[in-house]
Amino acid sequence: MKKRVIAALLALVMVLALAACGGGSSSGESASSGGDGAVAITIFNSKMEIQSQMEEMAERYSAEKGVDVEVYYSSDTVAAHLSTRYAANDPYTISMVDAKDVYSLAAEHAVDLSDQDWVNDTTQAISIGGKVYGFPVCVEARGIIYNADAIEAATGSAFDPTAIQTTEDFQALIDACIAGGMEAPTGVMKEDWSLGAHFLAEVYEQQDDPDAFIAGIKDGSISLIDDAKFNALMDTFDVLKDNNYAKDSAISAEREVTEQKLAEGELAFMFGGNWDWSVINAYDYTENMGIMPVPNDSGDGSSDKLVGGGSKYFFIDSSDNTSAEQVQAAKDFLNWLVYDEEGQDFVVNECALVPAFSNITLAVADPLGASVKSYADTGAMIGNYNYLPDDHYAKVGASFQKYLAGQTDRAGFADEVTAYWATAEVGEH
Repeated sequence: MKKRVIAALLALVMVLALAACGGGSSSGESASSGGDGAVAITIFNSKMEIQSQMEEMAERYSAEKGVDVEVYYSSDTVAAHLSTRYAANDPYTISMVDAKDVYSLAAEHAVDLSDQDWVNDTTQAISIGGKVYGFPVCVEARGIIYNADAIEAATGSAFDPTAIQTTEDFQALIDACIAGGMEAPTGVMKEDWSLGAHFLAEVYEQQDDPDAFIAGIKDGSISLIDDAKFNALMDTFDVLKDNNYAKDSAISAEREVTEQKLAEGELAFMFGGNWDWSVINAYDYTENMGIMPVPNDSGDGSSDKLVGGGSKYFFIDSSDNTSAEQVQAAKDFLNWLVYDEEGQDFVVNECALVPAFSNITLAVADPLGASVKSYADTGAMIGNYNYLPDDHYAKVGASFQKYLAGQTDRAGFADEVTAYWATAEVGEH
């Protein structure tokens, strides 16, 4: 009771203070209006590589549509950043988040978008309890990025990525590249997110039931070091690691240097995703590049599929801080991305993203995105596991870095991952 009285008194003091200074708006305009009286919406962008494109788009969109749009970016984790905004009662109108954030935030903070037309034009929207909350910004996938020109120059033979099915196939091709004069055909990104959130995550994602697999690691009924999928993928990782151009200083290798070497043909292979094009295209890249699945000896068809799906999702704020006019303006913006030619062009050409909507037929310009779209169009994708804890990539990524640096062996790495899951919990879903 005492706390409620204090809170009420504080609220009264704030109201009186605002009244004394004119309520923060001498023109009497509501928070949902811009300086010219137009509806104003804010967009949180969590995809750093398209921030400049988002800002330029917002300026054009504002001028053409009569809606004031402001785009913001933060390098903080999505959950931490948004929690500060909600605590301050200052949410964004539209927030770009990861899939796991939709599951944790939507019930309390997001507008139900089930009645929107675009729901029928995508398989990647996120639904919870029969309601659609997450608008898929794009499709992303990961696998082995290859430089076909470099491979063919070294081996003297045409390169067919679909022919590389097993770890032995992969090793044989790397040996052929070395025999043809390529000193070290692979690059390995040392970043914890690449190792922990992307490569190790495939061990979970390629299981028949990722939830049951993780539960088994937690309760001890599954031994990670004895798991066939873990060992199959780690065998392939060892091929990457052992043929890494930075093998002797793997933890010092800079991402930009690695991607430049891949782009210019000094390397043939690097594990990554189509988002890497934002780095690769800054260099003098060769013409024929793409992404292929991670070859492995599981014999379960995973060597024919990329791992991926919807990546980054928009949701619209449902709080009292967002007016009905703002909600409608936000819905209009999402529809513009899907159905307007200029919106489609923004997604595909300006941002170089792979669209998540079947009605968008624009050709994806970059070769990595084109690879992803070809797998997505044929259904040859293994879905992302979107429920890993926020600290997963940092903690198991650090353990993976020790393995990459030769500071622990595979059994030691498996032990550290198992120890992590002893106390960690997957996200809501």
